[in-house]
Amino acid sequence: MTTGVAGSFPTGLGSNPGHPLPLGFVFRSRATKEEKAAVADKAQLTDSKQPRDPQAPKGRPTPKRSEAQSQRRSVANTSLTRKDAAKRQREERRSALERQRQALAGGDERYLPARDKGPVRKFARDTIDARFNVAEFFLPMAVVILVLSLVRVGALQSIALLLWLVVIVLIVLDSILTGFRLKKRLAERFPDQNRKGAVAYALMRSLQMRRLRLPKPQVKRGERP
Repeated sequence: MTTGVAGSFPTGLGSNPGHPLPLGFVFRSRATKEEKAAVADKAQLTDSKQPRDPQAPKGRPTPKRSEAQSQRRSVANTSLTRKDAAKRQREERRSALERQRQALAGGDERYLPARDKGPVRKFARDTIDARFNVAEFFLPMAVVILVLSLVRVGALQSIALLLWLVVIVLIVLDSILTGFRLKKRLAERFPDQNRKGAVAYALMRSLQMRRLRLPKPQVKRGERP
């Protein structure tokens, strides 16, 4: 049985007699870890306060302009709700229609519909607007002929039928002559441009009354385009 000093632990309990561990080493290691952590925090704080050299690398690649723009657009799009996006689309559509209406009234080429754009279509419009066309008087003559045909008089009904035939023949002849001349002038004026559909476009315009045509006429009667 092992004996010891009174009030002390028995020998061999809670201790390693072969390799005693000094208390100073335990406290020194703990202090060393705390000092290292404090030094690292201080160095990080000092580095964050120092201004970065403009020539020094930023630690990440600089995004391209296209990527930055796409990111900004995506952020802007995600910030809008579905209701706001639909409202914006309606406003844009309304403004586009208003610009188109003003262009049809004033002849602004930038906002005209696709079927009216281009120098070829403009020349075709001006050619029709500068002359009198038999087809543009079709609606007023049709009203007169219709009234005559409703009268219960045989002579007037015969005159109405004759007028129908005369009007149709005059419209056909005038359209053929106008289309032939316009096709020739377009070939001389625009030999290297696409002229497909321009003659039909002009003939359809000639069927409308001058004041109802869109885009609005930009030349006077008798003025050579």
